[in-house]
Amino acid sequence: MADPQAQLEHLDRLMEGLGRALADRDWDAMAQLNNKVRPVVEPLMAALETGELQPEPVRLRLEQLQQFIDAADESARIARKEAEAGLKGVNRNRSAARAYRNISSNPSK
Repeated sequence: MADPQAQLEHLDRLMEGLGRALADRDWDAMAQLNNKVRPVVEPLMAALETGELQPEPVRLRLEQLQQFIDAADESARIARKEAEAGLKGVNRNRSAARAYRNISSNPSK
């Protein structure tokens, strides 16, 4: 098994990357980094179970990871609402343009 302290540091770097991706709203980077979380956490949990790691550092990092997940979830909800609002605006503009075309191409008799 790899050095448990190195594994903790690896998780720290991963969470820093996730934080940057969240701040930048870089959803592709977040998805890529998210796929790396489990392979990093699983060995930490194994090291915890075998007594190679003290529980407190692992608990703190898992709490930080949960806070990140909560923040990412909220940010994704906001981005989704913004996208929906943008699409509604596009649809309104398209409808207005269509109505104008219909009115301007059919002059009053």
